[in-house]
Amino acid sequence: QVQLVESGGGLVHPGGSLRLSCGAPGSTLDYYAIAWFRQSPGQEREGISWIGSNDGSTYYIDSVKGRFTISRDKIKNEVYLQMNNLKPEDTAVYYCMRVLHETFTKYEYDQWGQGTQVTVSS
Repeated sequence: QVQLVESGGGLVHPGGSLRLSCGAPGSTLDYYAIAWFRQSPGQEREGISWIGSNDGSTYYIDSVKGRFTISRDKIKNEVYLQMNNLKPEDTAVYYCMRVLHETFTKYEYDQWGQGTQVTVSS
């Protein structure tokens, strides 16, 4: 069981950018695929992007493709989500999670963290 910690959220105007970070204090992310999820008020949590453990493979849902970039730094033991050209509909709490390879399926006993709030508003 690994508890991940998200940071980097905030309030930004439409068209702005944010970079979210995902860390795992006391654990290594090296061997795991990591995904970013988000949940808007009244909506179900949705997976938006994942990055593979070793081959650098990535995946994005259509609504963020071309605007968001997922990456990882194995030296810093962190995974990032660079979000550009943000839209009001990107407003949500963002979470990261270990996932099974090339899926949005989390490990059974891993718990969701606090997440980080992203608000896109003029």
